[in-house]
Amino acid sequence: MQNTGTRTPATTPTHCPYCALQCGMNLTPVEGGTVEVSERTDFPVNRGALCGKGRTAAAVLAPGARLTSPLVRSGDGALVPAGWDEALDRIAGNLERTRARYGADALGVFGGGGLTNEKAYALGKFARVVLGTSQIDYNGRFCMSSAAAAGTRAFGLDRGLPFPLEDVPRTGCVILVGSNPAETMPPSLRYFTELRENGGTLIVVDPRRTKTAEQADLHLAPRPGTDLALALGMLHLVVAEGRVDEAYVEERTSGWEEARAAAMAHWPEYVERITGVSVPELREAVRLFCAPEAAMVLTARGPEQQAKGTDTVGAWINLCLATGRAGRPLSGYGCLTGQGNGQGGREHGQKADQLPGYRKLTDPAARRHVAEVWGVDPDALPGPGRSAYELLDALGTDVRSLLVMGSNPVVSAPRAAHVEGRLRSLDFLAVCDVVLSETAELADVVLPVTQWAEETGTTTSLEGRVLLRRRAITPPDGVRGDLEVLHGLAGRLGVEKGFPTDPEEVFEELRRASAGGPADYSGIDYRRLAEENGVFWPCPAQPAADDTHTADPGTGTDTRTGTGTGSGSDSGRDMSTETGTGSASGMSTDTGSGSTDAGIGRDPRTATGTGSGMSTETGSGSGSTDAGIGRVTRTATGTGSGMSTETGSGSGSTDTGIGRVTRTATGTGSGMSTETGSGSSDAGAGLRVAPHPGTPRLFLDRFATDDGRARFAPVTHRPSAEEPDDEYPVLLTTGRVVSQYQSGAQTRRVAELNAAAPGPFVELHPRLAARLGAADGDPLAVVSRRGRAVAPARITTGIRPDTVFMPFHWPGEGRANTLTNPALDPTSRMPEFKVCAVRVETVTS
Repeated sequence: MQNTGTRTPATTPTHCPYCALQCGMNLTPVEGGTVEVSERTDFPVNRGALCGKGRTAAAVLAPGARLTSPLVRSGDGALVPAGWDEALDRIAGNLERTRARYGADALGVFGGGGLTNEKAYALGKFARVVLGTSQIDYNGRFCMSSAAAAGTRAFGLDRGLPFPLEDVPRTGCVILVGSNPAETMPPSLRYFTELRENGGTLIVVDPRRTKTAEQADLHLAPRPGTDLALALGMLHLVVAEGRVDEAYVEERTSGWEEARAAAMAHWPEYVERITGVSVPELREAVRLFCAPEAAMVLTARGPEQQAKGTDTVGAWINLCLATGRAGRPLSGYGCLTGQGNGQGGREHGQKADQLPGYRKLTDPAARRHVAEVWGVDPDALPGPGRSAYELLDALGTDVRSLLVMGSNPVVSAPRAAHVEGRLRSLDFLAVCDVVLSETAELADVVLPVTQWAEETGTTTSLEGRVLLRRRAITPPDGVRGDLEVLHGLAGRLGVEKGFPTDPEEVFEELRRASAGGPADYSGIDYRRLAEENGVFWPCPAQPAADDTHTADPGTGTDTRTGTGTGSGSDSGRDMSTETGTGSASGMSTDTGSGSTDAGIGRDPRTATGTGSGMSTETGSGSGSTDAGIGRVTRTATGTGSGMSTETGSGSGSTDTGIGRVTRTATGTGSGMSTETGSGSSDAGAGLRVAPHPGTPRLFLDRFATDDGRARFAPVTHRPSAEEPDDEYPVLLTTGRVVSQYQSGAQTRRVAELNAAAPGPFVELHPRLAARLGAADGDPLAVVSRRGRAVAPARITTGIRPDTVFMPFHWPGEGRANTLTNPALDPTSRMPEFKVCAVRVETVTS
């Protein structure tokens, strides 16, 4: 897929800095050091559409909205401007003193799901190699860690969506659990609209009648914290009504009997009492889900941000497995990731228990591999550290100094007043951010860092599509990139090498570190990302030896490659493409060559063998370009018991001494595919480059478990960590609004967005409002066991009478996370943001 968006010479194609859709946009520099945002129609995910946040993203680039100088805490307690050397010296000196006095684990690092892959990778490496600390985690723990844990347990691999969004309109039914994309990622809503236009059905599970729920064919409004019981009740009905896909369960899963027994304890009437969802609604949901040939379940923070979030997601995965709706075309379970790089951020090392490539920090082989890339002793790498909330809770006691990069926990953490107190108790706090966030206001040193339009780097979208953000403008004087910060600190702390400031150089190291891991990026480079509009992982590079074989555990696809490159001259614009197909006992043979003058000499050929047929293809091609790239591409595919044999060679030279010949052979089922290739470069830099196309769709042949089978989870419903009682009789749930984002640190600085969403509110049902004697707009106090928040009433019939809702984007007296419960999921360590017990009071003047 080529980048064909319309561009002026000064226009840079890139991606939005906000949510995990990573919508494509074009940036054109304008006076004042900022940019103009315009549509980029060539990117397939949003096709040019942007929400208000994306459209106004450039406003935060303005000097008045952002930091442009380091700040240090003066003797009188004020933050004052300082030079970069002074600021970095102060950070390095305090970190060194803390380590010398208390040990390496007294140093903490807290990252963010908005950091690029390069930054996340470098931050994890910095913590473990330079600081030697195990105490690193990031705010993405608060995003989709429960879904990640459940997906890994069931499938052996966690990727938010195991299929591209383009599959959603083509399936038969989608159950959307605890997600409101109409407000959280508006450009994605069209996929669900197109689903219904194509004859499919949409079921939305949410205690509120959101704008997304208004689009649904069926809206289920369970009591907050009961999504697990709802999923088990639906699975009970699947069994009772004979809707289990027995053949699929037998061939592709394990653990069914235990999961079945657990589900059968959740009969419909019992589930109705727990959830408030009626038995007829349960039966209708099961009928709609099971009727079409293909269906999906997509979850978001609603079921995931619970102290039983991993088991809750596991129950929805069980529903997919029992009905044969996973690892099949247009079917499966997926998670709608929230943060811009929430997926990539947890794959490459800033999570407490992981190494790059989604490797486990406790795996000796993983430690050896990454340590070799980093040039350190594997035994020198620290073990797993505390999870995000546990790290924040330990501040000022076990953890004495903290470096925060790209996060604002004063607003975003659960039990936020307590977390704010822990931050204040630190011996030393340093924050790297674009703006003076509420967390940065507490810091001893604040470093102003570049934004998305001022830097190049990669992110990984909710689809698992690795994308290239491009620098469009130069940052203001006084602002540096996060990679420069880590480079400067590493040098001051005695590590002179290993922390480059060039993002592409960091990505090249990330490729090596991820090679062979679950999230394998080794076959991806910046050139491919630019040419192909992103590449889906896993995308392994091919090994250096000829005729070697790589098996992708996530897809069951075999790939083989030989590479090399060569010489030629600019000649014409011809392209030669040949295809040979063999069927039954036939044979097809092709030979062809072609060249182009458009910067790439290309010669693609395809040979396919089906059944017991044989297809043989031989080709040669040459080409040259001013940019120094010649390419020959051939593909051979064998299916069933067929055989496909392909031989190719390429030769030549380029201005840069790098040439490329790419060949791919794929064998499926019991087929055999053999491919050989050779090539040379006159500069002595023959380069083997992976032809792996990336993996848009996972699990179609096998799951990424040891035996290739998906695993059922034998889960049962249990109450939330905090249930209502006489003192706290109402349930609180939290979420987002369309015109703000996460902690609001950036969007609250945009006038247009603030005009649309100026502050927090308490959404409640008219019956609850009547009991309180409250009118629309009256100030209400919401009180939990952890604190009190005050915001105006917003009365609506679109919420359950036993529930109130607050958005979490604001600090101060309306801070919703003052109230939320830090009770943790035992597996994912996700706090229970989505349900806690509160009382609601009117506020007298």
